[in-house]
Amino acid sequence: MAITSANQLELLQTAEAVAREKMIDPGLVVEAMEESLARAAKSRYGSEMDIRVAIDRKTGRATFTRVRTVVEDEELENYQAEMTVEQARQYLEDPKVGDTFVEEVPPVEMGRIAAQSAKQVILQKVREAERDRQFEEFKDRAGTIINGMVKREEYGNVIVDVGTGEAILRRNEKIGRESYRPNDRIRCYIKDVRREPRGPQIFLSRTAPEFMAELFKMEVPEIYDGIIDIKAVARDPGSRAKIAVISYDNSIDPVGACVGMRGSRVQAVVNELQGEKIDIIPWNEDQPTFLVNALQPAEVSKVVLDEEAGKIEVVVPEEQLSLAIGRRGQNVRLASQLTGLDIDIMTEEEESARRQKEFEIRTQLFMETLDLDEFFAQLLVSEGFTNLEEVAYVEQDELLVIDGVDEGTAEELQARARDFLEAQAKAALENARALGAEDSLIEFEGLTPQMVEALAKDDVKTLEDFATCADWELAGGWTTVDGQRVKDDGILEPFDLSLEEAQDMVMTARINLGWVDPADLVSEEEESDAEGEETEAEAEA
Repeated sequence: MAITSANQLELLQTAEAVAREKMIDPGLVVEAMEESLARAAKSRYGSEMDIRVAIDRKTGRATFTRVRTVVEDEELENYQAEMTVEQARQYLEDPKVGDTFVEEVPPVEMGRIAAQSAKQVILQKVREAERDRQFEEFKDRAGTIINGMVKREEYGNVIVDVGTGEAILRRNEKIGRESYRPNDRIRCYIKDVRREPRGPQIFLSRTAPEFMAELFKMEVPEIYDGIIDIKAVARDPGSRAKIAVISYDNSIDPVGACVGMRGSRVQAVVNELQGEKIDIIPWNEDQPTFLVNALQPAEVSKVVLDEEAGKIEVVVPEEQLSLAIGRRGQNVRLASQLTGLDIDIMTEEEESARRQKEFEIRTQLFMETLDLDEFFAQLLVSEGFTNLEEVAYVEQDELLVIDGVDEGTAEELQARARDFLEAQAKAALENARALGAEDSLIEFEGLTPQMVEALAKDDVKTLEDFATCADWELAGGWTTVDGQRVKDDGILEPFDLSLEEAQDMVMTARINLGWVDPADLVSEEEESDAEGEETEAEAEA
């Protein structure tokens, strides 16, 4: 078919209709038509020609033009779309490289194949525009709740109609054994919106902790207004959950506000989550106190926190142990997720036995190393001394408070402790040299002979070897694998080396070796400080 005056306006009418139907810009449809007509014209005049089509946005008239570009003589490759400066003189006055010569060519007759090709181009462009519009609409809605209608279920995944597009609720994001039929109403959390080759993908979830937080925000006006804040959420989807809340208004009870009159507010959330039991817990800055709250309904006798390891020991009465752990460890697992701590639960009897064992080990240590009788060694342990270094280098006044210890006895105790430590250090140094430790490592500031010995046993024998170590290889750390915290043992961890100290020592070694310029570190710190100030300024703005 030819683009004649009879169907010129029809082009614009078609573009308007398609744009209205797909809710996209009519200009994009017209551009797709221009491209499809240009492609059809190239099949008629030759694919090497640079044929362009412009459709007048008012009259609908399509203008076909051939464009030729002026290039250098040696760059001339396509004789149909390019020409040299010399060739261009017959068309242009004083032509220069980069100039173009445009001439109008007759409209083409579009055969059946060309028309089909043009249709495919238009449909493809329309689909791309539709996907872009959908992505722009939903990209800022990630992290919110959306209502949709189930269209179909594929291999356990639910395809949801969200109004202007489709979203997917994967089977691992469904609660328990939820099943849906077409046209069922569904409420989900928009977990992620990504642009993928086949278009934007909207990923939904009903198991995400954030879904519960958003549901409470909808049911509890105080949360929506910011008077109450949700600090943490932990879920075992479809079974049980814990949510920690805090109130910034002393007159409002955060737990009571979330429960609602006769439990109306929390019950609305429970119903949406297929009967999932929810424990609402008051949040507290003090981690041990928060943990005691998180382990409800179990009663806790004592809490011992190891902040550096992110681990906490909880002591409960014997009759409360099963309640604290919960069915299949559910209660303690949710409390651990809520607090971000690795929780070790023991009974009062187990804790007492452990403390007794530690007492005996320390007593034996002082008896063997300081040549003391059992009674005197027990006195030291009872006063809180745990190792020889504390005895050797503590202020003498702290030893004098022990019954039966005078100045002479205190001096003798410290002398024995120092002699033993010096002998230990000498033996460790000799062993480290025997293992191949070099002077560069032995003389490095901050490393004791025992540390050098431990490094040499792990095949770290030179300062260069030490400088290549990662901080966690020295100080140890924790890694999360499949949701479980796994301990990474460090070479120098037995010497209570912190991660920050390990970082400083490794960086100092690299500077001493000339691998790192201290000036670069200063500039990086200044840049980091500047970025931090900019972020604070933006937040205040």
